[in-house]
Amino acid sequence: MLTRDSIQSRIRGALKRSRVVALVGPRQSGKTTLARAFVRADAVNYFDLEDPASLARLAQPMVALAPLKGIVVVDEIQRRPELFPVLRVLADRRPLPARFLVLGSASPVLLRQSSESLAGRLEVIDVAGLALGEVGAVHGERHWRRGGFPRSYLARSEADSLTWRQEFIRTIIERDLPQLGSAVAPAAMRRFWAMLAHYHGQIWSAADPARSLGVSEPTVRRYLDLLTGAYLARQLPPWHENLAKRQVKAPKAYVRDCGLLHALLGIASPKALLEHPKCGASWEGYVIEEVLKALDARDAYFWATHQGAELDLLLFHGGKRIGIEIKRADAPSVTKSMQIALDDLKLDRLLVLYPGQRAYALGERVDVLPVAAIADWTPKTRL
Repeated sequence: MLTRDSIQSRIRGALKRSRVVALVGPRQSGKTTLARAFVRADAVNYFDLEDPASLARLAQPMVALAPLKGIVVVDEIQRRPELFPVLRVLADRRPLPARFLVLGSASPVLLRQSSESLAGRLEVIDVAGLALGEVGAVHGERHWRRGGFPRSYLARSEADSLTWRQEFIRTIIERDLPQLGSAVAPAAMRRFWAMLAHYHGQIWSAADPARSLGVSEPTVRRYLDLLTGAYLARQLPPWHENLAKRQVKAPKAYVRDCGLLHALLGIASPKALLEHPKCGASWEGYVIEEVLKALDARDAYFWATHQGAELDLLLFHGGKRIGIEIKRADAPSVTKSMQIALDDLKLDRLLVLYPGQRAYALGERVDVLPVAAIADWTPKTRL
């Protein structure tokens, strides 16, 4: 059984600071398991809004919640938006007898409702599946292949893992996205999501997918926003510097979980992954997600010019500008593009992450690190 000590520690700290803490992320990413480390599922303080018994107990929410003390968990809270004003009243009591840990899989709905009712009272923690630091760097290749969803990663075989991911994709398309208010036909969303997998790691343009699907560009952008809001896709924004150069202004698009990416691409084995044309792009997306998980980075960008210079990831971390390049190579070296990024963006440090075992310096402010090093990073790591 894997333990998630780091994120449990973050939740514990958040519950000490804030009156209401929200765990948000895609379904099956481990939110419920984390919550049950704080409150047992059979406790009076635990409410699962997919359970009819819990719904019945909350028929009169103020009556049910007001007497409770300690930590109170409300799972799948987006199913009962009328609870947010109740939580605001309960969170403002003095003295405060209870703090609330709320879980949501529908992030756009959850955050919109909570921002209206719980402004200044709410702390949000993203739960994005198992991180490299949680599974251990020694299992990095398996983690890359299967992704971070616990049931996919822990499956008994590659075939079982793939089957779980395929069923997960079907459930998201046929049930969860419609519950988010999506009016997109399941067949159209499946085609779009598979198409997004083939664009993984590229500069996003709605023109080609719209033409292929026979819909308008605004419709395709709405599809992408739906998947992004459900924590299933990432739109990595471009960074613009005050330079006398034409810079890319469109985002890069990624499937956030590499295991889902591989299922969408029909990759069924380790050999098939290494031979697939999207292998390099998959690796890049995987490393980006693990860096962002480890550092809890909110301000993350990529940078590119129309002249060909590019930086995979730009972070503002610890008051510094950190550039990250991702190279699936045995011995990365400094490229002209890296040097341009160092100079134009005035980077404090440029890290080159690769799948090797040895760390070494490439020059002033440029260091090569194994991807395995990410397993030891935390939000407080000084890069």
